[in-house]
Amino acid sequence: MGNLLAEKKSEPSFGELTQIAIEAALLAGSILRHGFGTHFQIKSKEGHHNLVTEYDHKAERAIIDFIQKNAPDSQFLAEESGVTGNKSSLVWIIDPLDGTVNFAHQIPLFAVSIGVEKAGKMIAGVVFQPITEELFVAEKNVGSFFNGEKIGVSKVSSLKKSILATGFPYNLAENPHHCIDHFIDILRAGIPIRRLGAAAIDFAYTAAGRFEGFFEVELSPWDMAAGKLILEEAGGMITEWNGAPFDIHSKKPILATNGLIHPEAVTLLSRSS
Repeated sequence: MGNLLAEKKSEPSFGELTQIAIEAALLAGSILRHGFGTHFQIKSKEGHHNLVTEYDHKAERAIIDFIQKNAPDSQFLAEESGVTGNKSSLVWIIDPLDGTVNFAHQIPLFAVSIGVEKAGKMIAGVVFQPITEELFVAEKNVGSFFNGEKIGVSKVSSLKKSILATGFPYNLAENPHHCIDHFIDILRAGIPIRRLGAAAIDFAYTAAGRFEGFFEVELSPWDMAAGKLILEEAGGMITEWNGAPFDIHSKKPILATNGLIHPEAVTLLSRSS
């Protein structure tokens, strides 16, 4: 596969760390693409339908090895291996395969997600879909890009005219934060909802204006580190369901929108259940 950014005449000028994240994501994507649809080992983690495959591990190892060679003074927070590397102000937050259940069931909706945090602030994010070859990249104060072209959020200002995305927690049967009730509320309001099975893609699609918003009860940092920056650099807004500022390490309910529908969405999601 060629360099997806180099194929575009309007290739943005990214910094070194962003370029490293891009190359690492493309490398992992190649591994996942070659593994997709083949026979591989699948194991279950804690929770219902919480799977991990040998390709989660292969992709994660490839990402970390590549980054260590190109940015040796790095620390890592990755889904499968946790915190590793040197103690550093430069932290790479990695989900090597977001959408493992889709991957395991031969559903071609999954992504590599790599966020770059420096001194506690996100400075770069990459989300790459190997099957569709969709590459979303953001750099702080530079903007968000899809396959080299700058993107921005939807201009839809009415929640009634919106399309939203969501995901469900592995403990859905416990109805945490009344997520089932909120889901029903939105459906009763006549608002269509999509459930793709990969939060990184939900963030990226909202950044590109394909969705007006995305909401979920709880995500881990690696699920959203890259996507959060991609959405914010595209002009979007991210808060807790009640409108409070959001921290990727908080594991609080998250609302990510184009900003225009945010007040209406907050009102709907923050109601008592």
